[in-house]
Amino acid sequence: MKKMSRYILEHLGGYLAAIACLFISVALDMLSPQLTKSIIDDVIGKGQLSLLKYLLAGIFCVGLGRCIFTYLKEYLFDIIGSKISSCMRMDLFRHLQGLSAKFYDRNNTGELMARAKDDIDRIWDGLTFVGMLMIEVTIHTIMVLACMYRLEPRLALIPTAAMIFCGVLAILLERKLNRIYDEISEENARLNTVAEENLAGVRTVKAFAREKFEIKKFLSHNKRYYELNMEQSRVFVKYHPLFTLVSKLLPLLVLLSGGYLVIKGEFSMGSLGAFIEYSTNIVWPMEMLGWLTNSLSSAAASNQKLKKIYSVTADIKEAPTPVLLPKVQGKIVFSHVSFRREHTDILKDINFTVLPGATLGIMGATGSGKSSLIHLLQRLYDCTDGQILLDDTDIRILSLKQLRSSISVVTQDVFLFSDTVSDNIRLGRQEHLDIEQIKAASHAAMAEDFIERLEAGYDTVIGERGVGLSGGQKQRISIARALAKSSPVLALDDSTSALDMETEQMIQQTLRTLKSTTKLIIGHRISAVRYADEIIFLEGGRIAERGTHEELLSKRGLYYETYLSQYGAMEEVIP
Repeated sequence: MKKMSRYILEHLGGYLAAIACLFISVALDMLSPQLTKSIIDDVIGKGQLSLLKYLLAGIFCVGLGRCIFTYLKEYLFDIIGSKISSCMRMDLFRHLQGLSAKFYDRNNTGELMARAKDDIDRIWDGLTFVGMLMIEVTIHTIMVLACMYRLEPRLALIPTAAMIFCGVLAILLERKLNRIYDEISEENARLNTVAEENLAGVRTVKAFAREKFEIKKFLSHNKRYYELNMEQSRVFVKYHPLFTLVSKLLPLLVLLSGGYLVIKGEFSMGSLGAFIEYSTNIVWPMEMLGWLTNSLSSAAASNQKLKKIYSVTADIKEAPTPVLLPKVQGKIVFSHVSFRREHTDILKDINFTVLPGATLGIMGATGSGKSSLIHLLQRLYDCTDGQILLDDTDIRILSLKQLRSSISVVTQDVFLFSDTVSDNIRLGRQEHLDIEQIKAASHAAMAEDFIERLEAGYDTVIGERGVGLSGGQKQRISIARALAKSSPVLALDDSTSALDMETEQMIQQTLRTLKSTTKLIIGHRISAVRYADEIIFLEGGRIAERGTHEELLSKRGLYYETYLSQYGAMEEVIP
């Protein structure tokens, strides 16, 4: 993670310009009491009326100058803060995209959304409005105290003591708020997670009539979030009145003490007027100190959350000098591959070879490790033992971009983006596919007819996760997306489970025409793997049986039993 100072250094010129405008604005503010002093002492006290017009002009110029430079400093701070927050959000998103699948197994979407949105926004606030005010409060306080000590050092001790008292209060407030903001940030992430899951799965919630239960679950998190915010408010309310009390007492104490000096003849009336004006000027930083501490504590807590994410590194890393194959042919070798995940053995000693253009069928009960083979081939995870070769090269030394772009995958859980049908299909080759190629892929996936019946055809915007489409329609778009990518390797993970038998058979025929594409077909139906050059049957993470369709039937083992359960008798599968 870039340190905050790095982001600031990248925009140092803008920050310095903003601080210069801020400094000029505050300096002009310091001139106003001096003009007031001259009006009281020289114009009123000594009757020098000729000075009045110049002093009034000076007050007007000070006001105009403050207006101009206040606008400039706020504009510059906002522009720089917006750029930095935009860069931070992009850097965070880029880091999240680079993390391994294991990270997403342990972290939920709602929490990550809270980090990318809410926490960045709090830091943005800390870098812009709040950060600007902290700098302004610091410069303003130093300059006001300097002017006060220049007028009367003894009287200046009163605001100095008040500032020290407020500083101690601010430190105590910040320590109490840090813990609370950390808990608020965590609960905000949980609240986002519950809301995101329920909104995304609202149809499932309604299907099981769980609205009351889910509302109750949301309310429990919402109540905790409310309680934490109330705790924050109680801490803030406990300390903030003390800041206000000091700010209200300060001008009164200055007036009484200064008035005493005026009576004794040790202080002029004009100087007292200027001093009271300075004491009024120093009041607002005291009043702001509690609120600024509150906001900075929030930003600091959010920054700590981001640091935790940045402390996570990808488990899957590209080799320092990755191998780039001249052309991927599609030969796949699993050599003594084992895979262990979260102390559980998923795959054990898997061996098979798929030659370029050949087809491997993969069957097995749910949880036998079928999908894990595809995940390992894509290097979403790395195998615990053994090695996986693509064109006789260990995939761990291959370029990740080349490896993954060489494999088209249709997953069990079809994910469609909230975009047009055509953009979902061209996902793998966004900039290289024209509409004719998209239509050809759709035709091959038996998706052309229903797509053209949609309201805007290929320009129809699909709802979130493909809502509004049937399971079979989503699968066919997903298959079209994989075919349009035209990769050397095609992996289908139970990709026709939602299709009718006739449509599945037509897609299977299309797949058999892809002579130069290596195909890995995972299926629960015999018909999905019937024509594979070799079929492996997994049980308990191991290869229990292997062979062609006819060879496996003749063994009368697990494959044979599956065949009987699906077809009821020894009948040929419809070609």
